[in-house]
Amino acid sequence: MNFRLFIAIFFLGVSQAAFGQKAAVTGAVVDKKDGQPLEYASVAVFKTADSSLVAGAVTDAKGAFTLEKLKPGNYHLRVLFMGYEAGYVSGINLTEGQRLSLGKVSLSRGSALLNQVNVTGERADVSSRIDKQTFRAGQFESAKGGNAIDVLKNLPSVSMDGQGGITVRGSSGFLVLINGKPVITDAQTVLSQLPANAVENIELITSPSAKYDPDGKGGIINIITKKGATDGLAVSANIMAGLPSTTDHGNKENPKRFGGDLTVNFKKNKWDVSISGNYTRNDNAGYREGDVYTKNFTSGIITRFPSNGERSFDKYNYAGRASATFTPDSNNTFSAGFFIGKRYQARLADILYNNTASDLNTGELISSTIYFNSNLQTKEGNFSLGNLDYTRRFRNQSTLTASALFESARLYGNTCNRNLGYPDMTKVLQEVRNPYENPIDGYRFKLDYSVNIGKGKLESGYQFRHDRQNGKFDYFVDPATSQPDAERFRGSAKTRNQVNSVYTQYSGRQQKLEYVAGLRYEYAARTVELSYDPEPHKLDLSNLFPSVNLLYNINEKWKTKAGYSKRIQRTNNFELNPIPEREHSETLEQGDPDLLPSFIDLAEAGPVYNFKNGSVFVTAYYQHIKNPIQRVNSVYADTILNRVFTNAEAARTFGLEAGTNLQPAKWWSLYLGGNVYNYRIKGNLEILGVSSTVNNKNWVYSLNMNTSFKLGTTWSLQANVNYLSARPTAQGEDSRFLVPNTSLKRTFMDGRMAATLQWQNMDLGMKQTQRQRITTSGRDFYTTTNYIYETDVFLLNLSFNLNKPGGKSRLPNSEFGDKEF
Repeated sequence: MNFRLFIAIFFLGVSQAAFGQKAAVTGAVVDKKDGQPLEYASVAVFKTADSSLVAGAVTDAKGAFTLEKLKPGNYHLRVLFMGYEAGYVSGINLTEGQRLSLGKVSLSRGSALLNQVNVTGERADVSSRIDKQTFRAGQFESAKGGNAIDVLKNLPSVSMDGQGGITVRGSSGFLVLINGKPVITDAQTVLSQLPANAVENIELITSPSAKYDPDGKGGIINIITKKGATDGLAVSANIMAGLPSTTDHGNKENPKRFGGDLTVNFKKNKWDVSISGNYTRNDNAGYREGDVYTKNFTSGIITRFPSNGERSFDKYNYAGRASATFTPDSNNTFSAGFFIGKRYQARLADILYNNTASDLNTGELISSTIYFNSNLQTKEGNFSLGNLDYTRRFRNQSTLTASALFESARLYGNTCNRNLGYPDMTKVLQEVRNPYENPIDGYRFKLDYSVNIGKGKLESGYQFRHDRQNGKFDYFVDPATSQPDAERFRGSAKTRNQVNSVYTQYSGRQQKLEYVAGLRYEYAARTVELSYDPEPHKLDLSNLFPSVNLLYNINEKWKTKAGYSKRIQRTNNFELNPIPEREHSETLEQGDPDLLPSFIDLAEAGPVYNFKNGSVFVTAYYQHIKNPIQRVNSVYADTILNRVFTNAEAARTFGLEAGTNLQPAKWWSLYLGGNVYNYRIKGNLEILGVSSTVNNKNWVYSLNMNTSFKLGTTWSLQANVNYLSARPTAQGEDSRFLVPNTSLKRTFMDGRMAATLQWQNMDLGMKQTQRQRITTSGRDFYTTTNYIYETDVFLLNLSFNLNKPGGKSRLPNSEFGDKEF
């Protein structure tokens, strides 16, 4: 019944296109300086005779607006947008049934914004809308030569830990969009393949509306990439090279750092074409210190196996992207894109273990063994995909958009554990290998329709998405051992995911109040087939996802926002795969084919204040999470821990985030963002059939700061710091993590060329930067590992721009395969 109800609502929205209309006025609101469209600008039409308000509308993502059902007469138009001077169009004379196009209505930036532009030569660094905050990527100089993660980690709601894990308001699950297109992949993987130099803006959508996929408990991050000049040819090129860090961890080889990217854009008449390619080699040196013990209450033995040694990464990726947009007329737009790329990672962990077995009661030493474990884990992924989009605009300014995407990815790798004697490391005690192949194919189809009704806009749509994965996993031990469950370590795991969804939402403005409210219905089916299990593991879900966002404009400086949305954190295939992998000598890792997705209720509210030299926002938020997905430990054997995925009963987060963008002086700008929240997880945990209870909570805070100094017309200095405090987990705590950076920039050739010297991970021998300790414990085990990464790294980035780019480029990105890398 729910599905039929939403199908009816969807087609009710579509049927509005057939309704008869009176006179109408259409147009588009743009920035007078650069011609960029202004979304969510307020447009109102008044009678000329008495200046009474007749109708109003809010512009869409392309700045377009439509005012319909107007009677014949004389009118004038007023356009308002935060940070811009009001725009007026007078002398509008309408006749019965006339559809008058005003073309582009240009707005000049207000004095506060103009002052900032005059000083920096760039657009505002931060802007706030009813459903999102937008951050200009170019303000973060330390990200130059890096990837999109290096930009993203500076946002006030975002933090990154020592493992590279990204969280939004403390949640590791969030949906990534590339130019509005969903990327149902692991965020760290997909963003690491996108050069920072290609990113124009980042939109943070913490309370998404119903038109977006409900994936991700942390909300949505939309990456807007750069595009060519308004008309003509634009070329952007960057090269990066770096030195090994000044700290020595005794690694076998020095890390290599170099890369480059090139983007060529051409726009002329009806065509807009973008081609880009990049190669990045960015190794990481490091070290780890671990301490573990397990208790065997049956035999009365406690086994300790502290360890230390190298933990380094060799990493590279390369990719090519191409897109083309063809606009034969003002009513039709065709666009297509293609992507092909490769990513490789080799993690080397050469660890020395000192194992002892002692009497659990007396502490008397029973046995002692020292051995060396050389652990090499390789992962490779070859990705290719294509997308095709079509948009049709009708006479009543309604739009119909159809989108299709297909991806094929070939993922494969191996984990090899070699236990060697010590100090005689020529003697091989045991070798364990876990090779695998994991191909994945997926596709998505979307159909969206929007039409202006009354003083607002009704949007409705349907989406179908499907992905399948056929993983083959093997297990070899030499010399062979007597392991009763060895067959469980090899086999195949086939996963199928299919989601049908429909949505409808209405947005508009009533005097000072802007609003967006909608509802989404989804039917999702998941099947996991295992080679050793005759019965497939199935899960069917039917759910509603409501959302509402409000923004009230108190005056020209003050506004306040509030929002609510229901979200889902889906399981990925890695979390569902129960075939164990010997990730380390001391660790097995496996998933659960019956793992449940998490359901999240998000609510937030807070004010935004704009003043002459900047802006500030404060947002209070609350999250309630049902079935939070956790990675926890249990004891597999005396010297091996089993790391598994499971569901806890519930978790909740409440917190406060704030950010400000200031310009205290013409030569000094400051960006500061902070987040503090209280996280609690509680309830029962089922770990491989064994039940336990968890109840852990604590306060967590993070701070991201970025400050820039203009040292002249061509020189600038920037410093930034990212800090994340200690935070609770289901079985323990992750320690704090600190990363400070500094960059010095010099521009040449009227700004078309720039050289940036970066000092990353500043530490100066204080041993405070790039370190993180992860601790977990249970009734019969305790483990703590301190990960130490390289510090004081120097990079040089050179960039060149011919016709400085700006705006959106619809270059595609991996949608499915990256998630399983």
